Amino acid sequence: MDIDYLRKWVGRSERGFDEIGPTPPAVLAAALDRQEPRLTDGDPLPLLRHWLYFPAVTRRSELDPDGHPRRGGFLPPVHLPRRLFAGAKLKFNLPIRIGDNVERTSRVVDIAEKTGRTGEPLLFVRLRREYRNQSGMTVVEDHDIVYRDRPVPGELPASVRLAPGEHDWADEMQVDPVLLFQYSALTFNQHRIHYDRTYATTEEGYPGLMVHAPLVATLLVDSLRDHLPARRLQTLEFRAVGPLFDNEPFLVCGQRRSVGEARLWAQKKDGSLAMDALATFG
Repeated sequence: MDIDYLRKWVGRSERGFDEIGPTPPAVLAAALDRQEPRLTDGDPLPLLRHWLYFPAVTRRSELDPDGHPRRGGFLPPVHLPRRLFAGAKLKFNLPIRIGDNVERTSRVVDIAEKTGRTGEPLLFVRLRREYRNQSGMTVVEDHDIVYRDRPVPGELPASVRLAPGEHDWADEMQVDPVLLFQYSALTFNQHRIHYDRTYATTEEGYPGLMVHAPLVATLLVDSLRDHLPARRLQTLEFRAVGPLFDNEPFLVCGQRRSVGEARLWAQKKDGSLAMDALATFG
């Protein structure tokens, strides 16, 4: 892997604009089977719903076989075939409101080569996304993408991390192909591992359809809103530790660590950790 060549993409940027309408959050609430009031102009957008806007509008002829936009444009031409959302760190400054016209600036801020726990090569690309409305900076997000190779037949699975033993709440979730399709459509996420079972299992070697990491993060934050409704989220940092698939239920858990902090995580039924997150309150 020519890391020096790939690092030439550091500093590349792109801008996008979108109007924050009420329909995407209403449709997501329905998909998640949540009873939430219909938002109107001036209402704050629920947290992480900003991911429902700014679709990556790409002609079908300009897509890679995995469904993503072809590499080598804004993102570097990494040869490793599997691409995943590894995690993010978000700071919530001002609310985004229905009716806002929002500008998003995306910039490649780092590209780093690493070695996985099983010795496999990994490449991490970090994007910084800044969202601004008429009042100023609303959300700042550092977004990590990881590229990795396909699994080798007979390869031993990576060691797993166990979830924390104690929690203040634990909500059981079951994500099915319909929800994965709905979330893919709402976020215009064309990555085939989320809706094309044949591709996911035969081309990328997964046991089923993979649950989107941003969807898991959204479930964590929604659970936090349900259990600690009076707290105002100031920062959220999460890391995808292990994949979740449509053929297995999982738990969304939370633990109050202090007045200003909570730990959130998603865990599989066997107790292994799938996503780990830290939330701080303002």
